[in-house]
Amino acid sequence: MDKQRKAFGAHVLALPFPSQGHINPMFQFCKRLVSKGTKATLAITNYISKSTSLKSSTVTVDTFSDGYDEGGFAQASSIDECLERMEAAGSKTLAELIQKHQKSNNPINCIVYDSFLPWALDVAKDFGILGACFFTQSCAVNFVYYYAHHGLLTLPVSTLPVEIPGLPPLGLPDMPSFISVHGSYPAYLQLLLNQFSNVEKADFVLVNSYYKLEEKVVDEMTKVCPMITIGPTIPSFYLDKRIENDSNYELNLFQLDPSSNCIDWLNTKPAGSVVYLAFGSMVYLPEKQIEELAMGLKNSNFYFLWVAKASEQEKLPKKFVQETFDNKGLFVTWSPQLKVLSNKAMGCFLSHGGWNSTIEALSLGVPMVIMPQWTDQSMNAKFVEDVWEMGLRVKADENGIVRREEIEGCLREVMEGEKGKEMKKFTNKWKDLAMEAVCEGGTSDSNINDFISKLNN
Repeated sequence: MDKQRKAFGAHVLALPFPSQGHINPMFQFCKRLVSKGTKATLAITNYISKSTSLKSSTVTVDTFSDGYDEGGFAQASSIDECLERMEAAGSKTLAELIQKHQKSNNPINCIVYDSFLPWALDVAKDFGILGACFFTQSCAVNFVYYYAHHGLLTLPVSTLPVEIPGLPPLGLPDMPSFISVHGSYPAYLQLLLNQFSNVEKADFVLVNSYYKLEEKVVDEMTKVCPMITIGPTIPSFYLDKRIENDSNYELNLFQLDPSSNCIDWLNTKPAGSVVYLAFGSMVYLPEKQIEELAMGLKNSNFYFLWVAKASEQEKLPKKFVQETFDNKGLFVTWSPQLKVLSNKAMGCFLSHGGWNSTIEALSLGVPMVIMPQWTDQSMNAKFVEDVWEMGLRVKADENGIVRREEIEGCLREVMEGEKGKEMKKFTNKWKDLAMEAVCEGGTSDSNINDFISKLNN
């Protein structure tokens, strides 16, 4: 037993929130830990385990129950019910999972838990093991929620601009949507504020970002919690290439389009000539917005690769596909996004601005046009445009629709305008700094080494 403990060192149990955008960053972090000699076990829900064949040659995969083993979140009648049931079932089955491993040759000595699951820290403390809170959103967004949770930012917001240390002055449209649109999705807002309900008891606070990207806010946040940046958590193949065979995220809960030849299609296009459109797995655009997007693309006359669900493709204007195909555009229902963004043909990423997509674009040096929809996306757009200066945020009309002229104008500016030329300088800067962060001796790499060292002592 002692020999095996010595061989593996610490054993980390990683507990992500059960959605693809939360599982993949934590899975990638586990791969980093394993590459440095630490044993890591990723715990996914029974439902997700049934829904996908998640396998890894290095990270152990185990399961727990969130109370919705047969149908996932779709079984829940409300988000409130879902969260209550997840805490009750999750606390019980997480404890059982820990007990199982404690009887093995490699007992768990740290739980890395998603910040959406603060009850996991209580379970860890019951067993006398370390707890590390893992934030999947940016430091800036997390700090806004921290201020709101502690009453340092009064809701609804009435005084503008909002001034928070480490952040630029924020207008109402720059804030996360659950704060800027007061009363919208109150259960989700409570979920986000509850991330900080017991974070002061956590032994570590890990964030999927890198220091040079959010230097000012990181410096401020470390004054109030033991926070360290460990990102960007994208496969090593696209950064330092130090982890063998790490070229994708492993988990995909959405069916890849078997007929898609998007990479072959991109390979036929000139360098920097293609606009890539993808709005994540949770965004559903209204028919009018899809029409405006389509016509903005058509009028711009750029090549485009559009990831659109079958239900969204049905909303496209009649004859649009036929009129624009002529080798100008390609529609797919899902794409290998990292391969797409790293392709030489990529010129611009038209995105909803979710954090995973944003940090991928930053890490791969792709300028963005952001059309935020909800949650953290509006604040990510603020930073992309005004702080990192590697993209533009589109402006919606009084009905919340982004018109074709606005879409066309932003695409032209990024693809061929003077601002676009300046943006490319900044995208290269952030790409280089992302690489620097994870390479040996970089800030994120050093932080992970310190984390592992503390686990082993």
